[in-house]
Amino acid sequence: MSCHAVSERYSADESTDWLSQRMKKLKISTYEELSELVGLDRGTISRYFSHKRRPSIDVIAQLCQALQVSPETLLIALGALDKK
Repeated sequence: MSCHAVSERYSADESTDWLSQRMKKLKISTYEELSELVGLDRGTISRYFSHKRRPSIDVIAQLCQALQVSPETLLIALGALDKK
């Protein structure tokens, strides 16, 4: 029997919900607007938050800046790290 705790990571739905709430808080109304801030196309951002693709390290900084969050918060929201 393993002593490891079960990881608690965001599901794709939770990640998408998190992004929607964050965008609303920052008054970013569309994925297109966010994509302009980040410098990526809307589909790529959508794939990150639906867990269909993982962002590269250089993109994480751009997303953090646009969404005004720490890398740790973003990685939790993307389902890459366990929730706190």
